Amino acid sequence: METLRLVLLFIHILGFAALIGGLLSQMGAVDKVVNGPMRDGAGTAFLAGLALVGVLEAGDGDVNHAKIGVKLVIGLVILGLVMANLRKPRIPDGLFYGLLALSVVNVAVAVFWSSAHV
Repeated sequence: METLRLVLLFIHILGFAALIGGLLSQMGAVDKVVNGPMRDGAGTAFLAGLALVGVLEAGDGDVNHAKIGVKLVIGLVILGLVMANLRKPRIPDGLFYGLLALSVVNVAVAVFWSSAHV
């Protein structure tokens, strides 16, 4: 079970890396869009996070439900915004920087809201 938890955590982190990388790759672009890494990263991070919580709930580990709830809401907002704007020729700068801020906040919640496994 511990190996599965670590694999899911690794996939979750890779998802956020793709999402944030997809955002950062467009910092200098005039017209910003939702690109493939943003789409795939948001979906991967969200689904791997759900699976990770399921594995933790199934095991003996303590799960910080408040932290998971915050990350779930932020993740749903990110995923919803990314998917809703997937086919648009450009997204507003406010949305772009909002997605970047939400992504960084979600990672910060994971890192700084202490818990044993989550």
